[in-house]
Amino acid sequence: MTATDPADLGAIDARRMIARRQLSPVDLAEACIARVEAVDHAVNALVARDFDSVRKAAREAERDVTSGAPLGPLAGLPFGVKDMIDVAGLPTTFGSEAFRDNVATQDDVIVAAMRKGGAIPLGKTNNPEWSAGANTRNRVYGVTANPHDISRSCAGSSGGSAVALACGYAPLATGSDMGGSLRNPAAFCGVVGFRPSPGVVPGNTREAGLLPMSTSGPMARNVADAGLMLSILARPDQNDPFTPVVDGRTAWDPAGFASLPRRDLGSLRIAATEDYGFAPVERIVRDHFRAILPQIAPFVGPLDEASPDCTDADRIFSVLRGVMFLGTHARLVDETPELVGPNVHDNVAEGRGYSAEDVAQALFAQARYHHAWQAFFEEHDVLLTPAVGISPRDWHELYPREIDGAPTKSYYHWLAMAYASTIAGHPSITIPCGRDANGLPFGLQVVGRRYGDREVLAVAAELEAIIAGIPDLAPQGPDIAALATAPALREAPGFLSFA
Repeated sequence: MTATDPADLGAIDARRMIARRQLSPVDLAEACIARVEAVDHAVNALVARDFDSVRKAAREAERDVTSGAPLGPLAGLPFGVKDMIDVAGLPTTFGSEAFRDNVATQDDVIVAAMRKGGAIPLGKTNNPEWSAGANTRNRVYGVTANPHDISRSCAGSSGGSAVALACGYAPLATGSDMGGSLRNPAAFCGVVGFRPSPGVVPGNTREAGLLPMSTSGPMARNVADAGLMLSILARPDQNDPFTPVVDGRTAWDPAGFASLPRRDLGSLRIAATEDYGFAPVERIVRDHFRAILPQIAPFVGPLDEASPDCTDADRIFSVLRGVMFLGTHARLVDETPELVGPNVHDNVAEGRGYSAEDVAQALFAQARYHHAWQAFFEEHDVLLTPAVGISPRDWHELYPREIDGAPTKSYYHWLAMAYASTIAGHPSITIPCGRDANGLPFGLQVVGRRYGDREVLAVAAELEAIIAGIPDLAPQGPDIAALATAPALREAPGFLSFA
């Protein structure tokens, strides 16, 4: 568990060492497995695994290296897979008791693309039931704890992936995002989560085909590694209605995400907002964000305190989210209500409370919202915000019912800092940026133009380098040695309960 442990290597560094025969894929796999076995009892992030298969794949990667065979961009790299998509031979439960015994017979297209690039699935990472809510807990696998303080939430819904990355289980992990489901846990755990523009990462499981609210995306420990993973995920696939494919190619060059250009931050028109003018944001978050800006100001051009017009954001998101949950989960709620948790019940009930007129108004309001965001980004190149509106709280709290004394409107209202950009379909990335007054990781969100994904990654990489050189803001990993000696999380009261 030293600084030179292969488990702590980033994806690009590990891949480079493998190509130079300075690191064996077998040794990397064994280091990652050893890390899981040392600390997962304390955090419960990797909930399904088949290490025999991991070792077999690592040996096959080793043979390719030693034989001089062509190596894929991700050759020999383990990666975590959120328990919302399939890995052949492993359970896919969606965190739902109704699918407790469901075992996948084939890989999801994202997993297949990663395997084709040479990566090795390490196992399934935990998420809330049907990814509903931003506290990673369910009645199949229990709760996943924040590795920086195991009494706190790791957020969600891609919480298991974020914890796995922070703890050194793998250099890469899959995530998905509607209301910040990969950005929020990245912020809480001190890693990187990127929500791409609609269709950049195609999927064959988009159930509400013409509502691009949810998307998969890469999670990693640094921006360049996320870009490398995105270069594999951003492939042509006409099964996703938001992925334009012409003559077998997408409008974006996938390879470009793996080689980010340098950007002169001083030449950019950068805006900053602590709340978009509508989001509930805790004082501790506001204070830390305000402390960040002067420290990065010498490295960037003038910072304009401004926000896109977010009129009707809460209403748009609530209605469209309700419609999606009603379409996907109503039958489950009706036929097996005892197997459905409170968040899914609440969202289905909310969806049933909306009329056709409510849906129509939300869709038209979303169009106006989109136009307002395009106008804003004609005047600004990027926008900086806090990633999440609160500091990590006790994981026993299913969701924040109040923020600084003001009640929240729903179990997802506290995610407004993330869903503001979701509604407009703009790419957004969370990068670690110091620790708040509670001593817990803080995520800085960088938002850019719709389909300006490579630019957002490039700007985030520049900011990441600046932050690394500022002692108060440089990222810090969790205490692995302390986690190794921590008590088993499953023995904690409330581990499997929503109470």
